[in-house]
Amino acid sequence: MASEMIVEKSVVIDQPKDVVFDYLKYSKNMDNYSVWNLKDPNKKTEYIGKDGTVGFVYKWDSTDKSVGAGEQKIANIVKGERIEYEMKFERPMKNVGTSKFLISSINDKQTQVTWDFRGPTKFPMSLFKWIFQKMLGKDLMMSLENLKKILEK
Repeated sequence: MASEMIVEKSVVIDQPKDVVFDYLKYSKNMDNYSVWNLKDPNKKTEYIGKDGTVGFVYKWDSTDKSVGAGEQKIANIVKGERIEYEMKFERPMKNVGTSKFLISSINDKQTQVTWDFRGPTKFPMSLFKWIFQKMLGKDLMMSLENLKKILEK
């Protein structure tokens, strides 16, 4: 079994690339479109650093098992093109991963956003990798659809 789980989902947003990038670079905006952030509006959150810059950390802690606890750190930003994150999950399972948004212009009025998630899977969990990929893919797609609705208003 492969030791890395990779999930990628994309959406086309009817907005120029700069508008989309400028919204995505702020981690706190995930509270508006991420299905996990939306599941528990009462979760405890902590912010370390300046949002929208490399090094910013968004921590969360929820009693909702599907939200759990962990942190996301902005690891790299390529202006107008890419935002990369390092992820640490504490609950419901300890794990690490990486995530990134890839932003590309289709034309002056349309932008494609791809959300890429990668994380290690260890035996015996690797046997169920395809189930996790399907569940995570569904949540990423729902989050991207939420993002599209917000930015196209």
